[in-house]
Amino acid sequence: MSRLETVLEKAALRRNPQSASPLPEDRSQGRKQMNRLLETPPLSVTSPYVPTAQSVRNPGVNEEFHKLRSRLIRMTRGDRFRNTLLVTSAVSGEGKSISALNLAISLAQEYDYTVLLVDADLRKPSIHQYLGIDPEVGLVQCLSGEVTLDQALIKTGLGKLVFLPAGGIVENPVELLSSSRMKAIIQEVKERYPERYVVFDSPPMLPFADAQVLSESVDGVLFVVREGCSKIEAVRQSLEVLETGKLLGLVYNDSRNDSTSQQGRYAYY
Repeated sequence: MSRLETVLEKAALRRNPQSASPLPEDRSQGRKQMNRLLETPPLSVTSPYVPTAQSVRNPGVNEEFHKLRSRLIRMTRGDRFRNTLLVTSAVSGEGKSISALNLAISLAQEYDYTVLLVDADLRKPSIHQYLGIDPEVGLVQCLSGEVTLDQALIKTGLGKLVFLPAGGIVENPVELLSSSRMKAIIQEVKERYPERYVVFDSPPMLPFADAQVLSESVDGVLFVVREGCSKIEAVRQSLEVLETGKLLGLVYNDSRNDSTSQQGRYAYY
């Protein structure tokens, strides 16, 4: 059994201790066991900003995330699988966290990928709120050495989505995110999830250096711009600081082009 399967089993068992059983040595049996563990009840997500997690879906909105997901897969699964992705924006309020969350859920549900979503916004973490949970530990505690990575992971039951919360707000996020420990964590999840996507949500680029620091350690960046909010000059300044070749594309959010539907309320690509 791979290290990923072991970690996912531990995360699932924390939510459902009664399902505990010895780890099978045979790999095929391990996969069957993992499939059973991944059938844990999904979190009850009621936020209207997470349509991909709703039992009654908005066809227009979900289709836009399907398009984004499909294009992302085509861009990242070439000769080299670029599986660590950062989602950011120029300034706050452009929908980067919502886009990161819905994209991760779409990948985890429709393509049957195991997806790790990391809330690396240590200034204003919000993904746990959209999921309706209140985690006690997360990335901050992993960076400080208080807990291990597998102790902080949360199995959501939303497809094969695993969530690593921020773990709180800190006064020195840049120092933590640029530390050797953070680089080691990114490398660890990249190697642990060699065929899986790892999606990082980060603070916006212009006010802080956090996203720029993180972008240096990931394979690609998705940049969110919001209609009526993003300024061309702010977008240009943000993109100039990204490493050449890291930008995968822009996510055009909150489009109002179709006045007869609400599909533009969330995201376009």
